[in-house]
Amino acid sequence: MELQEFVTAKAAELGVPGAAVGVLVDGQEVFAGHGVTRAGGTEAVDADTLFHIASVSKTFTATALMRLVADGKVELEAPVRRYVPDLQLADADAAERITVLNLLNHTAGLDWNLVGNFDPTLAGFVAKLAELPQIAEPGARASYSQAGFNLVGRIIENVTGLGYEQAMAELLFEPLGLTNTVFDIDDVLIRKFAVGHNPDTDGVLRPAVPWKAWRAGDRGNNPGGGVVSTVSDLLRWARFQLGDGSGPLPAHVLHSMRDETIALRASSLGDGFGIAWFRKTINDVLTIGHGGSGNGQYAELLVVPARGFAVVTLSNSGPEGYQLNQAVLRWALEHYLGLVEEEPEPLPYDDARAREMAGRYQNDAMNVDIVADGTGITLAVEIKPELRAATDAEIPPDLPAAPLALLPDDEFVLTGGGLAGQRGYFTRGDDGRITGGDLAGRLFARTSR
Repeated sequence: MELQEFVTAKAAELGVPGAAVGVLVDGQEVFAGHGVTRAGGTEAVDADTLFHIASVSKTFTATALMRLVADGKVELEAPVRRYVPDLQLADADAAERITVLNLLNHTAGLDWNLVGNFDPTLAGFVAKLAELPQIAEPGARASYSQAGFNLVGRIIENVTGLGYEQAMAELLFEPLGLTNTVFDIDDVLIRKFAVGHNPDTDGVLRPAVPWKAWRAGDRGNNPGGGVVSTVSDLLRWARFQLGDGSGPLPAHVLHSMRDETIALRASSLGDGFGIAWFRKTINDVLTIGHGGSGNGQYAELLVVPARGFAVVTLSNSGPEGYQLNQAVLRWALEHYLGLVEEEPEPLPYDDARAREMAGRYQNDAMNVDIVADGTGITLAVEIKPELRAATDAEIPPDLPAAPLALLPDDEFVLTGGGLAGQRGYFTRGDDGRITGGDLAGRLFARTSR
């Protein structure tokens, strides 16, 4: 089965209106497009269709920062306050100690993100960071933080003297010829673009509003998730990441971003973090990648440095688009490279152990409810009602209860639903009781049993 045939069949099976896929293999690019840019429309998705790539943006922001490191303008081990003197956090000591590297590998101990209606600039975002909980000691562990990457964007602004978007254009987009990689809605509207979709209460796909996950023009979240791009440009980006340093970054600096800076436990995202990149070893071969979840749009970029290989997959509906992208990654790795990731083996259901894990877990943005009913365990994700009330932007729908299976060592895997395949683990206090959990690289505190 060839790429186009697989993408067409899988997208039809999952009911995804449109998808674009690209593979770089043996120096050649292979493309597959499926469906339409908008449900009910007629415009076909192709390699030059714009998608919101959400958190894949972090690979761009991190690489731009590393260009400043290569130029001697930023030091990774320096405290962030050297470059953002006005930084104030909930923990004053942490504000003094957090380094630039802590932001780039998600070890700053910052909760996930600020959400709400405030001055839509990076300066305005940073001015509100004292309201964000400090959930871990700087450097102690990784917990995925959008806020941390938005703070990286402010470093870039202060060091270059440019607005973040202009700095990204001058540091990366223009030197690399990424002519269809943009931020602004005005730049999107003059090109072909995909419309995201979310299901309504009847399961019917509706266009996702706003088009990005956040209100148009809200630059506060662009460093962590604001880039808009195409399969063609993302394969060009992958070629650069695989390259010999002939672009705007020396090879040794570029390749150092792949090196592990901290390990990850029980994460479907990877075995560890480099600088922005999730590292995962499959059949003894290192892969680096990053995914993105926007408002009804999903993106994945995976690179296999030793094989000169990359795959990009973009889709325009949630949550099935996430499942499509994961299926494409697995198929491409096996079909082109013979790499097959081993699936975890769930333990038999143990009601006593299941009830020990059951309860509500939460971070600053989400409630996670784990329920044991005597025959199985489910996990549901709810966006906090107060968060929805705090913003006039439409937020993607909650994820209904989905089956969860326990693994050894207090680990687990979701076996169904929109997040099927996601792994995590539970944490225990000194008394041995469950105090929290980790899902998709995010730390959640247990608040009730």
